Amino acid sequence: MNQLLQVIIAFQHEVSEALERVQFRERSALLRELHGQTLQPDFWQNTENAQQVSQQEAKLQRVLEPWQFLKQETTDLRELAEAGDDSLLNDLHTQLRELQKMFARQKRELLFSGKYDDHDAIVRLHAGAGGTDAQDWAQMLLRMYTRWAEKSAMKVELIEQSSGEEAGIKSATLSIGGPFAYGKLRSEHGVHRLVRLSPFNADNLRQTSFALVEVLPQIDAPDEVAIDEKDLKIDVFRAGGHGGQSVNTTDSAVRITHVPTGITVSIQNERSQLQNKETAFKLLRSKLAQLALEQHQEHVDQLKGPTKSAEWGNQIRNYVLHPYTMVKDTRTKHEERDAQAVLDGRLDKLMEAYLEETEV
Repeated sequence: MNQLLQVIIAFQHEVSEALERVQFRERSALLRELHGQTLQPDFWQNTENAQQVSQQEAKLQRVLEPWQFLKQETTDLRELAEAGDDSLLNDLHTQLRELQKMFARQKRELLFSGKYDDHDAIVRLHAGAGGTDAQDWAQMLLRMYTRWAEKSAMKVELIEQSSGEEAGIKSATLSIGGPFAYGKLRSEHGVHRLVRLSPFNADNLRQTSFALVEVLPQIDAPDEVAIDEKDLKIDVFRAGGHGGQSVNTTDSAVRITHVPTGITVSIQNERSQLQNKETAFKLLRSKLAQLALEQHQEHVDQLKGPTKSAEWGNQIRNYVLHPYTMVKDTRTKHEERDAQAVLDGRLDKLMEAYLEETEV
């Protein structure tokens, strides 16, 4: 029993270190504070604020519950071992193994230490060089991230999409929500390169296509990224459909430009100008938050414009479908031989390799 007790004590110490890294005490205090707010009689008088508080409480609850369980169970396990009852030896060994398995799964969350890693994500796709092949490639990526989100039990919503002339898409924007959605997806931010035999070429020649994937933390609360209104230029215009056909008889489309950085966001998906404006503001806050991370700045007013535009060819990942099949990340050198499985949404190993690389 003494030997087992020493193993349990060492395990409890390991759990305690992990609790410090996830800021368990501070987050638990915040959770209690948020829960206290929901109990106030006038809580739902401000519906927008109430919804934000409730969402934040639910998100924190999901994150902290497994850690609270581990904390309590390891404490109980140690107390039973210290009682010295040898008849419990087998049960204690079994409980310890189960807790160690759970802890191994939970430790993956320690990789999500970034400022916005616990946020939902916005994924924006843009076809690059390669004409129709590139637009088809952008649609393949849209399918890939949608499949990944579905396999990961995350909520996925298509915010907007611009179709290509012949096939595929010119651009698309997805909202993906779930535990550590941005933390997991930030590994995908960059240029993705596809090599294959072109289905759009009569000679079936080998074709290289590029697409840009932007991954942004979804900023729902306006005060999380404060924007000075005098820095904004807001234009409204009539939404257009495929081929220039009008899909709306009112000026419902919205374009917002953040003048200091030159960042522009346009939304014409909804028929309501107000809805488009709200979505455009959310996207702008998210783009500014991502730019702040890249430039290591705390405040929006310290930001400069993007230092360079995406360069097609400066890819973060290669997807080769001919003459062999392989997906290789240029940053981590991680390879996946089953390219089709990756395109069907099996991205977790590629994501984990990136997280482990950047954690070092």
